[in-house]
Amino acid sequence: MVDRSNTMSGLSYAVIGTGALGGFYGARLQQAGAEVHYLLHRDYEHVRQFGLVIESPEGNFTLPQVHAYCDAATMPRCDVVIVALKTTQNHLLPGLLPPVLKDNGVVLVLQNGLGVEAEVATIVGAEWVLGGLCFLCSNKVGPGHIRHLDYKKITMGEYDADNQPKGISDRLKTIAADFERAGIPIELTDDLVLARWQKLVWNIPFNGLSVILNATTDVMMAHDAARQLAKELMEEVALGAAAFGRTIPPSFIQTMLDHTAAMKPYRTSMKIDFEEKRPLEVEAMYGNPLRAAYSVGTTLPRIQTLYYQLKFLESQYLHNVNSR
Repeated sequence: MVDRSNTMSGLSYAVIGTGALGGFYGARLQQAGAEVHYLLHRDYEHVRQFGLVIESPEGNFTLPQVHAYCDAATMPRCDVVIVALKTTQNHLLPGLLPPVLKDNGVVLVLQNGLGVEAEVATIVGAEWVLGGLCFLCSNKVGPGHIRHLDYKKITMGEYDADNQPKGISDRLKTIAADFERAGIPIELTDDLVLARWQKLVWNIPFNGLSVILNATTDVMMAHDAARQLAKELMEEVALGAAAFGRTIPPSFIQTMLDHTAAMKPYRTSMKIDFEEKRPLEVEAMYGNPLRAAYSVGTTLPRIQTLYYQLKFLESQYLHNVNSR
């Protein structure tokens, strides 16, 4: 059972990637009394001087003083290292994680896609890895300035190298309790693989279609054809999960559609990356699930079509950027 007292555990947290997601969750933990250290890149000087600003329907707040760093080697070793980088930056993790992780500390991977925990496990060891699936609408709107729009729940689970259900550990309960004290709803799962496929039910259609159709979530949900396409992509994700013995029922798909229809108009993270001509999380979010399904004899043609379209669009502007 999760401890729901008002006292934080005393665990120290490091946030690797202080953007719309990492900055929001880290700030909420710090506001609740946790010790949080933030690794930043472009925002470092601004955040070091002025702190973090969070806008939220639940109340705006400012953290005028934060522990900000631009080099992982200068950060203290922490009990929990939150990986909130885009997966396109995972090649940096071998240099970022070892200096920051305490002996017996854990890495909490808050990233989109499939197979992301396995990447981290090759660096720190599988027994020190947890996964988290965030249902969060938030954007970074300026240096150190994050605008939370809607939702904030995280599903957390223990990583298993053999992709088997692993149960809910005491350390998972302790970390979950800290997040809940910070006002973040937590669902604990004993099957992280199922949770990953469940998150893909939303990410695969809405991130990709937001780029291909050049639309925010509200525009897509208001159009019958776009909504039907999203539903069919969701059903194909469920086929992928079924290939690994995980069941995603039609009721779950309907719930995701209903939540999307009810949320505030949202420009997905992939649409923002596309418009700002940054690398897209195509491989973690589309390539990895396609390859996993293919490895057990399952093809996902709608998802594959979306994957090819996104790869083409990304290649066009990255080629232009790299050729300058």
